[in-house]
Amino acid sequence: MLNFYKELKSEWAKTTPNLSRCAQLLDTLKLEMVRIGLGAVNSQGSLPTTQTQDLSMSRELLEIAIEYSIKVKDNAAFERYMTQLKMYYYDYDKYLKSSPQMHKFMGLHLLYLLATNRIADFHIELERLPSALLLQNAFISPVLALENYFMEGRYNKILQAKKSMPTELYSNFMDLMVTTAREEIASCMEKSYDKISQKQAALRLGLKVGGPELNSLAARRKWILDADGNYNYAGLNTTQRERVPANDIAVHTLTYAHELEKIV
Repeated sequence: MLNFYKELKSEWAKTTPNLSRCAQLLDTLKLEMVRIGLGAVNSQGSLPTTQTQDLSMSRELLEIAIEYSIKVKDNAAFERYMTQLKMYYYDYDKYLKSSPQMHKFMGLHLLYLLATNRIADFHIELERLPSALLLQNAFISPVLALENYFMEGRYNKILQAKKSMPTELYSNFMDLMVTTAREEIASCMEKSYDKISQKQAALRLGLKVGGPELNSLAARRKWILDADGNYNYAGLNTTQRERVPANDIAVHTLTYAHELEKIV
């Protein structure tokens, strides 16, 4: 394992790592990382030095694995690796010194939960962190600001925040966050206007008029251009009225009343 670990660490440290080779090494080390983690779970009391070193190495491998999953935009892998890494941060902390990268990865996880609109999970994770950390940490406080913008409906602030994230690793999840925010803006526009010009729609969404992103969003949400070149939402705001089966309801009510009389 040690040789594979050194090779992966060396490869990942490069400016442009060989992603294919990194994937092979991570696949090779996957079972070994699980074995090391399970060994710590089954341990009682203190661990021997060699086992503590293995735990530290496995934690670092998982941190690399998470960065790799973000790089290749594999969100399912990100979730799997993050679940394992949290065991090292919270359950094995009695055996290991705190990771210098812990706050970065916790911030990434919070951002991912927010970007995928998993608000309940987001707040569960927040409760595990000290309150002082939430306000002062450079990796976590920006994510809290994003959550405030999202809850308050200040979606334009989310569009602007992408440039001020603490590390490039946040970019992919910020793209998800921006997409989520734009969908919310689009939904608000549909409910607030009967029609809107392409220029105003693009301005509110932070997109270019006639650009592929705006055209894609309009097609996905079935926005129709009218004769004047405006997006017309009138057709989206009409909901089909449901027929109320009044006769059936009356029959059921009378039957229920009759049965109650029998009981009395």
